[in-house]
Amino acid sequence: MGNYTKEAGFILNAFSDNGRFHVLFFLVFLIIYLVTVVGNILILLLSKVDCNLHTPMYFFLSNLSFMDMCYTNTTIPKMLLIILLKHSAISLPACATQLYCFLSLAASESSLLALMAYDRYVAICNPLRYTSIMNKEVCLQMAAGTWIIGCIYGAIHTSNTFRLHFCGSKILNHYFCDIPPLLNISCNDTFFVEMTVFVVGGFLMLGCFVLILGSYVHILISVLKIPKTSGRGKTFSICASHLVVVLLYYGSGSTMYLRPKSKLVADKQWLLSIFYANITPLLNPIIYSLRNKDIKRAFLKWIK
Repeated sequence: MGNYTKEAGFILNAFSDNGRFHVLFFLVFLIIYLVTVVGNILILLLSKVDCNLHTPMYFFLSNLSFMDMCYTNTTIPKMLLIILLKHSAISLPACATQLYCFLSLAASESSLLALMAYDRYVAICNPLRYTSIMNKEVCLQMAAGTWIIGCIYGAIHTSNTFRLHFCGSKILNHYFCDIPPLLNISCNDTFFVEMTVFVVGGFLMLGCFVLILGSYVHILISVLKIPKTSGRGKTFSICASHLVVVLLYYGSGSTMYLRPKSKLVADKQWLLSIFYANITPLLNPIIYSLRNKDIKRAFLKWIK
């Protein structure tokens, strides 16, 4: 069975028990996919063509949009094939590639969300020093750093995972190749892989989350010191919406990865992954952009 698995790959069976709802699932995820891709392409175009959006904030936002498009394309197209055509087989090289791309983009996005929170902190709490701190060279280095972190993170976990032998079953209870379902069918001792996920993943998630939370706490403290105006409520609303997306992303991701072989969500663990793999890329354009007056102004100008 070990040789057979290596040659034939795996079977993704997340939707095998939901035959009656295949059409509904297909339509829902197709809409999520189209809205995510169109929304992020629109942000990329506006950030490129409108000179008023050539600022560090929108530079990071365009990077986030590009990441979200790539992130979504690693999972949803294959998911739609599984639902519509019942084409659930995936080869071993394709599985490894999908896992590497997904983990790399997830780690890069985590780092970028932390940088975006820091950028907002500097802009609001140190406005006079903002242009000197967040200059073009620093922004480029920060953005490059997020991609490098993602590539290293993906390489570590993908290489560790595919050193294992999969001799029990080739069926993955998921809709894409992910670490937890792969560990569930491994016939090796997975302790080292689990500890690597726990230590490396936990360090990255905790570090980014602490930076995000600390940045928004400082922002809220600074805003509270300002005399009461209509702008204060808007700032609170924006910070709250950002934090909701962050909590959704880090909360679902940490629950999934920090206990890779947990029986708590073993049967339907793929449902949990929908939040950080599909819902967050959908919400990012809405939360970070469509509520932004500069983006709205640039969009109306572009339409005219």
